Amino acid sequence: MIPIMAPFIGESEAQAASAVVLSGWLSQGPEVAAFEKEFAAAVDADYACAVSNCTVALHLALLAVGVEPGDEVIMASHTFIACANAARQCGALPVFVDIDPVTFTMDPDLVAAAVTPRTKAIMCIHQMGMPCDMASIVPIARARGIAIVEDAACAIGSEILMDGEWKRIGGALGDVACFSLHPRKLLTVGDGGVLTTDNPEYDRLFRLWRQHGMSIPDTVRHNSQQVIFEEYPVPGYNYRLTDVQGAIGRAQLKKLDEIVAQRRRLAGSYREMLATLPQVHLPAEPNWARTNWQSFCIRLPKGADQKKVMQSMLDNGVATRRGIMCIHRERSYADQPLRFPLPKSEEAQDNCILLPLFHQMTEDVQDQVVSALKTALN
Repeated sequence: MIPIMAPFIGESEAQAASAVVLSGWLSQGPEVAAFEKEFAAAVDADYACAVSNCTVALHLALLAVGVEPGDEVIMASHTFIACANAARQCGALPVFVDIDPVTFTMDPDLVAAAVTPRTKAIMCIHQMGMPCDMASIVPIARARGIAIVEDAACAIGSEILMDGEWKRIGGALGDVACFSLHPRKLLTVGDGGVLTTDNPEYDRLFRLWRQHGMSIPDTVRHNSQQVIFEEYPVPGYNYRLTDVQGAIGRAQLKKLDEIVAQRRRLAGSYREMLATLPQVHLPAEPNWARTNWQSFCIRLPKGADQKKVMQSMLDNGVATRRGIMCIHRERSYADQPLRFPLPKSEEAQDNCILLPLFHQMTEDVQDQVVSALKTALN
């Protein structure tokens, strides 16, 4: 079976985890602190705060920028449900806008119309690693005093051209960027998340909230030569990453450039191989973006049965995934009236599939994938 994704993880990560286990300090500690510094450097951010997953990162980001009950957060529906759930955790209403069918990210031309006096934040989702059109959306937000939270779950290593300069996603484009370290992503620690920002106050809040609102981290108390009593000035959460994961993350970060380069090569190979199937629409990369190709999403020919194509490929040993979900179609959000129609989002969910793409993939394996796709379409 050819999987949709296989983590690029091995002996270096095993040795790093083993060293932490033998050290006796397994919870959040020095390895997490080192990982945060290295992650911030990797995306050109001033600060990085590691947490237990990307969903809680989104929650903390929205809290930090001031999202409260009754507020609205503009986002695409064509994304994982965690984005809307994080807004609801803050008591806010997610307001869905449609996507650009080329990039699968929020259509910037629709954002301004979605702004109301209750809009507190715009969530820019870098879908499947493809950067959102930040050059168009940031001015809309800044002119209205609206915060920008980036869902960069899939976008570690992706770049965007801003003001004539290539910048890594996570490096001070919006107010806060949130990354995932789930096994489906380029870098993984089993599960985890990271918030990056250039705002020191936001970073202070993330660190306070992630550890129960504790005034003094347990690492400081543990290393102190004097007795210290911590306080809990604000309600907090248990959103910490462990040192085992931090050590694995440090080993993974060393592979980031190699992983991104390889995935870009593999995406190029797919484009060449699939050129013989003109009825299949291939993903496009705008000239202002360099995606990490976290996923390779194709649009099936008109009239093709998405599920039958996927089943045929599965029968031939190739795993796929359907087009990205639309949150507004799920029962948990069925009671929320749509403010705008979302035809392009729905079409992408119904007519797209994601092909396998992982670092260890060879062109022979890609040939098998393409062959299975041809068989399915026939």
